[in-house]
Amino acid sequence: MPVVDIFNINKEKVGEVDLKEEIFGVDVYPPILHEVVTWQRACRRAGTASTKTRGEVSGGGRKPWRQKGTGRARAGSIRSPIWKGGGTVFGPKPRSYAYTLPKKVKRLALKMALSSKVKNGKLVVLEDYPQESPKTKEFVQVLKNFDISKALFITPEEHRVLKLSARNVPFVQVMLTAGLNVYDILKHDHLVLLSPAIAEIEARLAE
Repeated sequence: MPVVDIFNINKEKVGEVDLKEEIFGVDVYPPILHEVVTWQRACRRAGTASTKTRGEVSGGGRKPWRQKGTGRARAGSIRSPIWKGGGTVFGPKPRSYAYTLPKKVKRLALKMALSSKVKNGKLVVLEDYPQESPKTKEFVQVLKNFDISKALFITPEEHRVLKLSARNVPFVQVMLTAGLNVYDILKHDHLVLLSPAIAEIEARLAE
């Protein structure tokens, strides 16, 4: 069972917490993580690319020249795809790139992502963020105390002071436990959990 230290914002150890082996201590299998990250990125794609077919391009209602006798090739519309300014053949249309993935695969990948942070020493557990007013300077000092720069902070509930303090700091994101996902965990070097969030994560993944 993994055991990690709990720190205050000054990096002073204030306790320890036992993490569940079946959630924070599973073997990491990269192809599973790759599959879930690919799925997440596909679901986030806007899919708004769009082109016009020959039937949607304006103009072209009149035949450019008569069918016979000109010596030129037959033409029925100036909006033919082979003409400049004409329609596009088989161009993209608005669509969804989302597809389904088994719940068990997604849950397993999330456990693997959490476990990878524990095994690599990239998991930090904070007792709390006790500042009463949002100040970016104080938040940056906390990052310096732990020697981290690119981090994902997880809170069990809305933490206004932490969120406002971190919003202008590059490569730092604050997220609720409910939004925890594989892509954002792997995108950041460090995962910082407020200690009450651990129980919520374990309860969510124990289902």
